[in-house]
Amino acid sequence: MTRITDRTAHLRAAGVSFVVELRAPLPRILHWGEDLGELTDEGLAALGLTADGVALNNSLDEARQFTVWPTEADGWSGTPAHQGHRAGTATTPRVTMTGAEQSQDALVIGLHDADAGLDLTLTYRLDPSGVLGVHTRVACPPDASGTAAPYDLSATTALLPLPNRAQEILDFTGKWCRERSPQRGPLAFGGHVREIRRGKPGLDAPHLLTVGVPGFGFRSGEVWALHVGWSGNQRWLAERLPEGAGVHGGVLGGGELLAPGEIRLGPGDSYTSPECFFAWSDEGLDGLAGRFHTMLRARPGHPSSPRPLTLNTWEAVYFDHRPERLLALADTAASVGVERLVLDDGWFLGRRDDTAGLGDWAVDPQVWPEGLSPLADRVHAHGMQFGLWVEPEMVSLASRLAREHPEWLLGPSVGLGPSARHQYVLNVAHEDAFAYLLEALDALVAEYRIDYLKWDHNRELHEAVHRGAHGGDRPGVHAQTRALYRLMDALRARRPGLEIESCSSGGGRVDLGVLARTDRVWASDCNDPLERQTIQRWTGQLLPPELVGAHVGGPRSHTTGRVADDSFRLITALFGHAGIEDDLTARTPEQLETLTRWAALYKEVRGLLHGGRVVRADLDDDATQLHGVVAPDAGAALFCWVRTRTSVPAQSGRVRLPGLAPGRGYRVRIRTEAGLPSVHQITGPAWYRAAVEDWVALPGTVLTGAGLPLPTLNPGQALLVEVAPQTTAH
Repeated sequence: MTRITDRTAHLRAAGVSFVVELRAPLPRILHWGEDLGELTDEGLAALGLTADGVALNNSLDEARQFTVWPTEADGWSGTPAHQGHRAGTATTPRVTMTGAEQSQDALVIGLHDADAGLDLTLTYRLDPSGVLGVHTRVACPPDASGTAAPYDLSATTALLPLPNRAQEILDFTGKWCRERSPQRGPLAFGGHVREIRRGKPGLDAPHLLTVGVPGFGFRSGEVWALHVGWSGNQRWLAERLPEGAGVHGGVLGGGELLAPGEIRLGPGDSYTSPECFFAWSDEGLDGLAGRFHTMLRARPGHPSSPRPLTLNTWEAVYFDHRPERLLALADTAASVGVERLVLDDGWFLGRRDDTAGLGDWAVDPQVWPEGLSPLADRVHAHGMQFGLWVEPEMVSLASRLAREHPEWLLGPSVGLGPSARHQYVLNVAHEDAFAYLLEALDALVAEYRIDYLKWDHNRELHEAVHRGAHGGDRPGVHAQTRALYRLMDALRARRPGLEIESCSSGGGRVDLGVLARTDRVWASDCNDPLERQTIQRWTGQLLPPELVGAHVGGPRSHTTGRVADDSFRLITALFGHAGIEDDLTARTPEQLETLTRWAALYKEVRGLLHGGRVVRADLDDDATQLHGVVAPDAGAALFCWVRTRTSVPAQSGRVRLPGLAPGRGYRVRIRTEAGLPSVHQITGPAWYRAAVEDWVALPGTVLTGAGLPLPTLNPGQALLVEVAPQTTAH
């Protein structure tokens, strides 16, 4: 709900309060975080009265304020809310409020920058999950005189306050096949700033920037977090100044990273910033994850049907697209329970390796003389969905498209820089290129009744400029990103049942901007379960399991060369939108039987996995992990006990299972469909030995309070523990 008095707006949802004092010349943020309850007019007035700090020595002659639009005009020496100029002038924003109104669960504030002549609209939307979305519209009014210079917008930054106790920061970095690697440390004075200049979030994306009380964990601690919901260049920051931010200790903020001259506003033009998503929790990282998962699952377009077990052909056949081989693979896939087959790279004109073909989105008749119909028809005849890999935003210089339309390339007129993965970027914002892609993709989807597109985006966007007349190139990442969104939206409007996966060298484009028009992400090109345990663990900090592709590969990892046991590979792939990345025709009957049991298990438990609460335990031994998914009513759960390497402790001792209800009765068993792990012990705990054979009754007080002694696994092993309600029969 939102309550607005003549002075104060108070937004509340899911245990979160956001309070803004609507005073002239600029509103100020009084509170963001723990729910303050139903504040009376007197309570709101008291909150405003206590929002004034001290006037410092050798500083402003009045107490600093943290407004909704902080700039130097307020004495704010940190990152300003916006920057820009008109031909080198109007560089000191002087912003005042023009109005404020309530719209459902949103607060919309009108502002005017008299110095630059800009109208600003700042929107705060508090989702029922407690996630606060913030975006800004910057408009340049019509110029009656016709003499005003364009306004070059350099940046807009959504900024929210942090209290002094928020002094530890966690965000992520990474590389190909090692996405979302956490990095953590104290939030020092100054700015922790992450600028993403890759034309996409990148494999080293911050993902979710979190600041909290020192020592916060998965299950405890007060935390504040930010996600920039944008698929282009980005800027993220957490900042502390010695003088604070009004009475607050620091700020958390983000927005689009704009190139010089990228957004030039003439009379009547406007710019709308990407939405930044802010979340608070006093229940640690799991509390934050729960808010984002709740928000995403409530979207009208969130996948509602069971997530089909998928086989992707890349690590099965690579570029060896012999129809008879792929038909046999489809038959075997159907026999083990696969529900969707995706034909990966190698099907289109000239694509015998990764050096050619991108841009020519037509089936290669030399490889597929009858087109893709024989495979698509076989897949559909088995009752499976048919998917196809594409990379529409990229082009090979050897392609027919690049030869015929060099003006469609996104790169400098004077010449292109070095290729990456033998490819360059197509300017999707070029209307003719856009139209070509839309028609080519739509034709493929229609002809082969394609249910699913794996939409890849491999290279980064360096020197990404629109080619202009006489070499007048303009920055192009913003326009490229908007054009990508338009293309996906237009294609899905034509083909409402089509699903799309966001893939980008694996997990290089995982953001809530692209997820507004896609149905899952490919978390990583790495299917090595040892790496995947960490990658999926942290991808889940933002996304629920049903949006995260998790495939079981062959015994030897394609990307790391590491050999892993079947049980470890299968159990790891279970905790997401599960699939297979392997040549099933090369597997033994025994291996196929195990895969069939695992496929049936996935179908049995995916309702829980894709609708429950993700939980992760805080453990003293970082060589072990315990994570799981608990039903919304805490009546059932599936947990994964993992050992990644050896460590000094010889046994776990009692480990609490998070998320269950202490007062309930439960029964526990070990699921063995994927096989049992290799262990480093003579015998396991008594309850474990019994649970391998049948259900074991255990009260919630033992599971959540005292904890269970867990078996000592060898490195690279996992165990699946199922929890269900106690019944009278047991």
